[in-house]
Amino acid sequence: CAELWASHLANEVQAARFRSEILSRKTVAERLDIWLDWQNVDLPPKGEWRGLAAQIGVRSEALYRELSALRAAGGVEAELRLHEVLVEIPPKPELGDVAAPMYPYAKLFRKAPQAIAEEVAQAVNAHRPEGIEAATAAGAYVNIRVDCSVFSERIIRTIEESGADFGRTSSNHGKRFMIEFSCPNTNKPLHLGHLRNNAIGNSVARILEATGADVLKVNLINDRGIHICKSMAAYRRFGDATVPESVGKKSDHFVGDYYVKYGEWEKQEGSAAGAAARELLLLWEAGDEETVRLWKRMNRWTIEGIEQTYRRTGIRFDRVYYESETYTLGRETIEAGVASGLFYRKEDGSVWADLSDVGLDEKVLLRSDGTSMYITQDIGTAIQRHEDWPFDRLIYVVGMEQEYHFAVLFELLKRLGYRWAENLYHLSYGMVNLTDGKMKSREGTVVDADDLLDRLEELARGEIHAKERDAEVGDMDRTAKAVALGAIHYYLLQIAPKREMVFDPVESISFNGNTGPYLQYTGARISSMLRKYRESGKHGRFDASLIERGEEWEIVKSLAMFPAVVDQAAVELNPSVLAGYLYSLAKLYSRYYHDNPILHNDDVNLVETRVTVSRAVAGVLRRGLELIGIDFLETM
Repeated sequence: CAELWASHLANEVQAARFRSEILSRKTVAERLDIWLDWQNVDLPPKGEWRGLAAQIGVRSEALYRELSALRAAGGVEAELRLHEVLVEIPPKPELGDVAAPMYPYAKLFRKAPQAIAEEVAQAVNAHRPEGIEAATAAGAYVNIRVDCSVFSERIIRTIEESGADFGRTSSNHGKRFMIEFSCPNTNKPLHLGHLRNNAIGNSVARILEATGADVLKVNLINDRGIHICKSMAAYRRFGDATVPESVGKKSDHFVGDYYVKYGEWEKQEGSAAGAAARELLLLWEAGDEETVRLWKRMNRWTIEGIEQTYRRTGIRFDRVYYESETYTLGRETIEAGVASGLFYRKEDGSVWADLSDVGLDEKVLLRSDGTSMYITQDIGTAIQRHEDWPFDRLIYVVGMEQEYHFAVLFELLKRLGYRWAENLYHLSYGMVNLTDGKMKSREGTVVDADDLLDRLEELARGEIHAKERDAEVGDMDRTAKAVALGAIHYYLLQIAPKREMVFDPVESISFNGNTGPYLQYTGARISSMLRKYRESGKHGRFDASLIERGEEWEIVKSLAMFPAVVDQAAVELNPSVLAGYLYSLAKLYSRYYHDNPILHNDDVNLVETRVTVSRAVAGVLRRGLELIGIDFLETM
């Protein structure tokens, strides 16, 4: 169990410390106590250690100075570099605010890490750099307590002065990121899987922008191919000239019904349905007027409906590509590859690439009848995009079941000689499943996006009514919509993209626990308290010396992490890093709010100080929620 827990810790040094503490105990009971203690600690996500240490003012320079002095005193000739000095956060606040492991220097100084830690701690205490209260040796670590009033002043003032820019960094300044997401087919409406795709893509784009990147959000409308022709074939067979308006259906749902009907037709008649769809594909590629007219009509119905859902969920794109406009470029590129000997044509006329030397086997690029494959148009689209907007990196947000497809695509583009192919990345994510299995569009068992949003809004109204908050929220429809979107976006982003998940609407809408509405409710509660404070007219001055160790100082340290969290989420292309941070901050503040009177206090300076900290929490929540596509609510 201990080894399993160590594997989940934030970094190798943290895991080493945990193992060291476990092994220092002789009995199973003592080891179990240590393990349980560590499980109850809220550890910052991987990558935040150095950022937090820098924010609270304890930089590695002070430790580097003492280590360098120790090196000189011992006559050690080996060089010690500043970037090699590690600074992290102890697993428990009572150990200190920051810590430095001495393991890396044992070989350099030819001493035990524990002995090095003792000497460095004594040296830090002797010189007492500004803002440091004390240093203590704990095994192989130097734990440092900082002056929380000095650094609280610095952090809170930085947040206030930065305003909406707090959390913005320059780590990706000057870089151009293109991010493709959503990419619906024009034979059905958006479903729950699209909602996860959209949430990830939209959030990653916002996070990258917050780190200084120039981001272009693009969509690829899959408006051609055999899957589109299946809906067309079913409509031609069973549609009887009906239109969405005549049956009172949203237009994309109307088209989706015929995709389901095709599945039923195929089960009953098999080859007849398949032949009808293949015939339409050939007629479309040949430019048959009647087929193209039907194709345009049904695509318009679907796209109009999908765009309504985009507007409802706050999804926007900078540029939209259509597969029907790019697939010919891909085909021409493939034919050029055949002419150059890069690809080869089989006796049946199909075109193939042999990628067996990189473990990707042989891959068909054009069918024997000359029609394009998915890989064909993806090649053409990638080429067109780089010509339109030369990028430093192109990110595809697509389900993990397509990992082989993208490995092939990237390899083919490299072999075609495009250097920028090295900068293509597949951000894959796990399936969103129903409680009874995977979603299947042709069987009509999908979780429809519009229906799900309707249900979540209804659940949100019920939750608001149950808490008797009807009067406070004002505009019930607007609030219910914001809460519903907060619920779905947070639920879909709270875990790492690669993990599969089962969506639970009732759990997602709860105002308690690890949910989007809980974060919104925390923000609304702070906003309500701030309104009461403004109305009271009793204002003092912010005094950082009144910030005490404990929850209040932990809140300040958590606020200081925010820029580093944003950077880490950008590095990992992982919004769950940010979602987890926001939940930890909200949970920490809620405990503090419950245990400490903020407005009801005779000391006006203490009230002002606590209000200022609360206002900073609200500001970070507002900016963090925006990055994961959730509205901050002033009332709820």
